[in-house]
This record gives sequence, structure tokens and C-alpha cells, in this order.
Amino acid sequence: MKYSRLVCLFAVTLAMVATPRASGQTPELQKGVSVQLAETSNAVAFPEADEADAWIVTVTAHGQFYFGVKPVTPERLLEEMKMTPRRRDARLYIKADARAPFAALAQALHAAHEELFATAVLLAQEPQNQPPREFVPPYGLEVNLSLPSAKPILVQLLDSGSATPKLKVNDQEIMWSELQHALAQSSRGQRSKLVVIEADKNLPTAPVIRVIDVSRSVGAATALSLMDF
Repeated sequence: MKYSRLVCLFAVTLAMVATPRASGQTPELQKGVSVQLAETSNAVAFPEADEADAWIVTVTAHGQFYFGVKPVTPERLLEEMKMTPRRRDARLYIKADARAPFAALAQALHAAHEELFATAVLLAQEPQNQPPREFVPPYGLEVNLSLPSAKPILVQLLDSGSATPKLKVNDQEIMWSELQHALAQSSRGQRSKLVVIEADKNLPTAPVIRVIDVSRSVGAATALSLMDF
């Protein structure tokens, strides 16, 4: 496998801004575009994502792109990023709808890499085990855009023609309920745990983020294979 264009996802998870979870819709970060974010169990807070100068790229359920609140084409996104001043320590936050095609998320990550961000953060819902608070900060998965040298565990998400993708770990098909155990077993004894994820481009983003989330639960970093995007 060629790993030169893998994007490392050090699974540090995400949720968004506070309004009742029962709405089923995540509210806007500062001024932004509202999307339905993926659910996670291992999210980490990123309160900086709610600052006025935070860089946020939104990918809607239909694969439309926004840089801040400005609609852009995938091809134009990189140019908009290059023309916009930013702090040297600024992060890039990607707010992808859980139903967005994985191919669209991959395009946004490519733009982040081309713009020489060290990391990007994928935003998602707040974990349900959090205590009630008046203000809920954004949560996310931090994405390291360089690939560490380590022997990876390969996870493949394949279009099954149904709502649930087919799942393989190191070429062995497993049930989704077995994923955490399979990753824990495969990474046992490894000093650096790395999960490489391959996903069909027409799949939605949600199951990809689910694999990232489960990988984090076993202490593994995660990388997305973007060779075909």
C-alpha cells in the first residue's frame, strides 16, 4: 500500500455548541452553517473553535463547501485559505455533516494539507456522558497531517448496498460490535498504535468517524487513506 497520501487522524473527538440534543441538529459555531454532526463517545473539547477568528470549513450533507460562511467550490477552497491571514498557531476546524460523502471530507483534508496545517480538527457531537452545563464547547477529533512511521492496522469500510457498510480489520470481515475488541487485539504489544482507514468514497462520513472514535478508545492514532481522492 502507498501511504504517502495518508492523513493521520489522532483521534481526539468532537461535539459542537450548546442547544438541546433532542433537536437532532447541531447549532452554529459563531456565525456559521448548521449541519448534523456525527455522534462520538471519546470527544475532547476544543473551545477555541468558537472564537471569532477560528477557521472553520463546513461540508454539508450534499457535499457543498463553506469557508466560514462563504460558499466555495472544492477547487476554490484552497485558494480562499491561502488568501486569508491567520495566526501561526491557528487550527483548522472541519465541520462535516454526518451524511456528507466521505469523498467531500477527503477533499477538505487535502486542502488543509496543501495549506500546510500541521493538524485539522473534525467536529462532532458532544459525548453523551458529559455532565449538564450551561455552555457546551465544541468537541473534536484532532487530525495530524503527517504520517508516523509505524506498522498499521488496516480497517476497510466497504459499500454493502445497505445502510451499514461492510467492515474489515486486516482483511478479516467482522461485525461492527466486534470492532473495539478487534482493534485492541491487533494493537496489543505495539508501542505506537496506528489504524489506517480505507473507505469507499460514496459512503457517508459518519461510519468513518465511528472507526476513528473507537480507535481512540483503545489508544490508537488513526490515518485515512486518501490516495483515490
